[in-house]
Amino acid sequence: MAEFVGRMEMAFISTADADGECDSTLRAGPAGFIRVIDSRTVAYPEYRGNGVMASLGNIMENPHVGMLMVDFTEDLIGLHVNGRARIVPREELPTEDRKVERWVVVDVKEAYIHCRKHIPRMIPVDRVRDWGTDDVKRKGGDYFGVKADKTAD
Repeated sequence: MAEFVGRMEMAFISTADADGECDSTLRAGPAGFIRVIDSRTVAYPEYRGNGVMASLGNIMENPHVGMLMVDFTEDLIGLHVNGRARIVPREELPTEDRKVERWVVVDVKEAYIHCRKHIPRMIPVDRVRDWGTDDVKRKGGDYFGVKADKTAD
């Protein structure tokens, strides 16, 4: 499982606030961005994002977190990781990546396979990724037109 986690470039993260209202989000980075600390602990970096901070806000209220990592390209298999999360300062897990603002450390309570039966095969394509950018256009801007609709009202 540690080797699998070490080659993942994305994970789907699920959190819930104190009332149980759920949020699901994608975290991504270069292979190895999710660190395996030991057999019961993983950590993923928090980069500058869209400013909503729903996941971090939820974790502050309710530490339960679910992670789903899927290999869409090679083994067509997934890994579920469930545990309790805590937010730690960047300095607690030294990194040369200056774009890391803080870390989410997950104390793993359970980890289990997601079978390959319905996992589609995908082919990665080369592209430029602007990790940690604040440039609105490179981040996707107002893709769904929500901001434009609000300013029109």
